[in-house]
Amino acid sequence: MKLLILGNGQLGQMLAQSSIQLGHECLLINTRTNQVMPAGAHVALSLSIENAMQWADVVSWEHEQLNPEHVALAAAKLLTDADKIRPLTHRQLEKKLCDSLGIATAPWQAFNTADEFQQAMQKWQQAVVIKAAFGGYDGKSQWRWAVGDDIDALIATAGHQPGIIEAMIPFTREVSIVGARARDGRILCYPLVENVHRNGILSHTFAGYEAVPEHLQTAAEEAFKAITEHLGYVGTLAIEFFVVGEGDNAQLLVNEIAPRVHNSGHWSLTGCNASQFDLHIRSLTNMPFPELAIQPTLMVNAIGCEQIPSELWQSSITSAFWYGKDSRPGRKVGHVNFRIADRAAAERTSEHFTAALQVLS
Repeated sequence: MKLLILGNGQLGQMLAQSSIQLGHECLLINTRTNQVMPAGAHVALSLSIENAMQWADVVSWEHEQLNPEHVALAAAKLLTDADKIRPLTHRQLEKKLCDSLGIATAPWQAFNTADEFQQAMQKWQQAVVIKAAFGGYDGKSQWRWAVGDDIDALIATAGHQPGIIEAMIPFTREVSIVGARARDGRILCYPLVENVHRNGILSHTFAGYEAVPEHLQTAAEEAFKAITEHLGYVGTLAIEFFVVGEGDNAQLLVNEIAPRVHNSGHWSLTGCNASQFDLHIRSLTNMPFPELAIQPTLMVNAIGCEQIPSELWQSSITSAFWYGKDSRPGRKVGHVNFRIADRAAAERTSEHFTAALQVLS
């Protein structure tokens, strides 16, 4: 099949690599310039975006901030209704979607003006996180407030745009589920993975280590099924959760939903026989899903560093990925997957290499 990806960043390029491996053709759109790009090179082709849309059998995306003009041009070649994706780009609508489907989240409240924000904040008697409704990622457009802090200082920043106020949850850890739903409705999910954030940015992920309690895996897959079936979604999707409580009493609260391949799924590029990018392409083309074989893997993001250290390019237990981006503090510029079977050793490795790989501010 002929696939066209909206976006030619690292996620689009990885989707293109999977397309080629699985026997399909792939082009990408630079959504900033509207240029048509080949896989593996940032050189524009002499092909209009309209002709690229006509060429493609299926159109998909690497990020959910879809341009309405692109959606209109893609017409019936988008396998997921773009209008149903828009709630997942707006935090108020995303929370309402979870509420409507009976999927638990942290207590929350919407506001649309500075006056509404001020009035709402006066009712909260616990620590909260304030998030802009639209835009913002990796900790951007988010503010924290604790009882006794100055509210006035927040009004000029957090309160100047629509957003949500969300209770600060005393979670035990953060996890995510990445899975895929095919055109014919088949669903395949990876086991839950544990994510560690620094300054609101995903620092590293532990995948395939100790078994997650069965009831949490079941709950995550049920949420995945409910959301993707409600949206009629085709492709890879990720859900981030807070784990509240311990053992048999532990519960999941949805934090965010990403209708695309996701950073917390990058471990699968080397830690599984089918990566999250493969599952996305298989979903779009209705190819069979494989039986998953998972190897314990530590994924560490390269954030703001100038380059990945040479030892990590040479090691027999690492696979390094560099995105070819200009480095600046807080920007994801690559990642490294470590094949480490022991969780304690993986934790020591993460502590050692985050210092070399991550410049957050």
